[in-house]
Amino acid sequence: MTDGVTRVFTWEEGARIEVRNLGGEIVIEANAAGLKTLAGHFLALAEEGTPDGAHLHLEEHNGLEAGSVGLVLERSNDE
Repeated sequence: MTDGVTRVFTWEEGARIEVRNLGGEIVIEANAAGLKTLAGHFLALAEEGTPDGAHLHLEEHNGLEAGSVGLVLERSNDE
């Protein structure tokens, strides 16, 4: 909840998401359920009324597969 606005981040059953840092690029690998989960997270952050700076941390064993690097999804209202 931020500024009285609740955002719900849901997970598709069987979602698998892995994030790898290959030096010059980041790879996000996911199965179909994982891609739907990420899409839902982005849509929740894009909802009207979501404040600047609202964010979600995804980490190894907290939504991401073992060996993944951390990933932060953050809303920025800067144009």
